[in-house]
Amino acid sequence: MKAKMSEYLDALLKNTEQYLVIKDEIAYIKDPVFGIVRNRVSAEYLKSIIRLYGESERDIIKKLVCFLLSRQNLNGSWNEIHPNYNQESALVTSFVGEALLLALPCLEGELKERTENALRKARDYVLSSEIEQGYFLKSKLYTADYLNVDATCGAFLAQYYKVFGDKEALEGAKRAARRVCTFQEKDGAFPYTVNTGSEKYPLNVPCIHYQGVTLYYLSKVQEVIREEWLKECMLKGTQWLLNVQRNDGRFDWSKSGLMFAYYLTGAYAFGIASFVYASQWDEKYLENAAKLLPILNENTPNIVLRWEKGKWRDFPRDVVVSFKSAWLGNYPVKHKLFRLGYAIYRQIARRRFSEDVKEDMIFKFVTKLFGIKTSTIEPSKNFPDMFMTSEVLDCLSYALTFLKGEKQ
Repeated sequence: MKAKMSEYLDALLKNTEQYLVIKDEIAYIKDPVFGIVRNRVSAEYLKSIIRLYGESERDIIKKLVCFLLSRQNLNGSWNEIHPNYNQESALVTSFVGEALLLALPCLEGELKERTENALRKARDYVLSSEIEQGYFLKSKLYTADYLNVDATCGAFLAQYYKVFGDKEALEGAKRAARRVCTFQEKDGAFPYTVNTGSEKYPLNVPCIHYQGVTLYYLSKVQEVIREEWLKECMLKGTQWLLNVQRNDGRFDWSKSGLMFAYYLTGAYAFGIASFVYASQWDEKYLENAAKLLPILNENTPNIVLRWEKGKWRDFPRDVVVSFKSAWLGNYPVKHKLFRLGYAIYRQIARRRFSEDVKEDMIFKFVTKLFGIKTSTIEPSKNFPDMFMTSEVLDCLSYALTFLKGEKQ
């Protein structure tokens, strides 16, 4: 499995490099579809380069670090940059913070000092975003308690403690992990949210993609705190992920109720990372991880597709899958029907391909007709997605170093 994962990662990194922009002392990844430059994407790319190539890529590592430092806000945060909005985010600050922590051994002199100062400010910003015990505010636009956000903020704080020995950061990481585990369902699923916040309806439904996301970031807390209660929580969560995996390795999306994360290709990368980490406790999970890699490969023609591809001949069967998904959760019938429409919209979209979706008329019509946030409904065609690609690079480079027994 290690050899196949390494081969896949080398090819994906090579394809991603086509979108690497180098200007004097900075470097960043530019989105080939939307033309935007996301802080998270460059940060995830940076993590992957460090894990796979280390100091042999010191020059590009420094340039990526310089770019990220130039994007930090005065209050220590980094912005979440989306085709439809751009705002400060504790979530994205945690992603970038983790990348900078990983980069520190490759830095020296003034650049290292600047990075350490930036990290202190990021640590302060993330801790200031904790509005209840372990509940970290994602951003001003998205105010619900998203358990994956708590886990991600906790992961950055845990890694910050690992580097700097900061006890306050450690306690923040523990509070975040404890909150996530407190709201875990009896069957092991993590609901996407545990309150309504700025959402119109509660999103306390299971989600295959965000189950893997939450487990992945909890693993980065657990590698530091080594608590039995967190191990038990993660094993329950990993077993839920195993239970929604079919014999052919694919996920059973009828068990996933979050429509805007429906069939996301990144789910397979987060699944691999989650299964690989849990394999230290039970080796059976390596088999589950191995089944996911070919599916990820199928959905990577160059860089990674936004959604798992589908075949038109399977469309009638997948309508039944969508019906089951839409009926998950305690919602009014009218909203369940809307969810069904959304799911079928996604079933169609993942079967159609385009490299240019910026001027998608169906997308504009649907969002206007239903008054939906444009961040939670996406174009009507599948497309090569740099955002998804960066998540896959991060997850698989982490999983590969774990399998090799190297320090993260």
